[in-house]
Amino acid sequence: MATFKTYTGVCFTGSAFPLHPSNVATNKTIRNSSWKPTQATVKSTFHLPMRSYEMKNRTCTEDIKCLRLITAIKTPYLPDGRFDLESYDALVNMQIENGVEGVIVGGTTGEGQLMNWEEHIMLIAHTVNCFGGNIKVIGNTGSNSTREAIHATEQGFAVGMHGALHINPYYGKTSLEGMVAHFQSVLSMGPTIIYNVPSRTGQDIPPHVIQNLAQSSCLAGVKECMGNDRVKEYTDNRIAVWSGNDDECHDARWGYGATGVISVASNLIPGLMRELMFRGKNPTLNSKLLPLIDWLFHMPNPIGLNTALAQLGVVRPVFRLPFVPLPLEKRIEFANLVKEIGRQHFVGTEDVQVLDDDDFFLVSRY
Repeated sequence: MATFKTYTGVCFTGSAFPLHPSNVATNKTIRNSSWKPTQATVKSTFHLPMRSYEMKNRTCTEDIKCLRLITAIKTPYLPDGRFDLESYDALVNMQIENGVEGVIVGGTTGEGQLMNWEEHIMLIAHTVNCFGGNIKVIGNTGSNSTREAIHATEQGFAVGMHGALHINPYYGKTSLEGMVAHFQSVLSMGPTIIYNVPSRTGQDIPPHVIQNLAQSSCLAGVKECMGNDRVKEYTDNRIAVWSGNDDECHDARWGYGATGVISVASNLIPGLMRELMFRGKNPTLNSKLLPLIDWLFHMPNPIGLNTALAQLGVVRPVFRLPFVPLPLEKRIEFANLVKEIGRQHFVGTEDVQVLDDDDFFLVSRY
């Protein structure tokens, strides 16, 4: 049985968002003789302005709709489980240098589900501040709680993200009417991509729901994981759609009208993924990359990606539990894939390593 180093230290981080005086309880007593008990009312969605009108609208929905290659960026860690921002910045720079047009921050691949909201918004803000002039920053601020999705999206746009990624409520699934209401609660805040991945949420977002939401000028489009027939259904109705499946993205782009791909593989091979999305049909290149893509998704994402980036020396071999590295035989397989495709096409400069089990750190408290 594989043995890995574990780290159980607790890390505390200070808040980047101090409490506003209006949020702090006071000892004042309000006296009003005409006070009457409130009655239940239904109010339309209301959002406090989180930043100036000019800042909020510096990226319009059309700017997001035209992006062809978006990387669902990996979040690297230090051995104690904190973010490794130096490695993160290097990885984002590699994406920019290879022609990637946007990044999803804190998505499934970036392990947003293993972050608290403070970490999540901090990473979005950091990415905007360091790279926002060179790449579109799309923050995953979705949640199965509408209240949390609203708050996180307000915070994300407040710190300057260009767009939001939203998933339908998972685990505690709702009705289709509730799904529409959930998305409508966040759509008005800024450019939004809706993410349909029933294998993770347990519930499909049917096309008629998207067509309903497309009446909003803030809907940039859909990240769709239900196959290319669904992609075509959207493109036939002039709804922008990105393939959420690396193994289908070539055909989605050139055969079914997809705008592009939101990619996991582009963390590793951004230049080749750009070629796949920008330079016309290339079945030869697509076939060459399929074994790597199959390897990446042998286990649930991002296990394969985390293992691969560690083997390439781009990130430290640190995993936040419950994720653990791929077994030795799969690591050997990856090293062989790198040699077959060509090390020069992968991010980083170090030779690919297989790594031993005890080279990995598993962090259980972070």
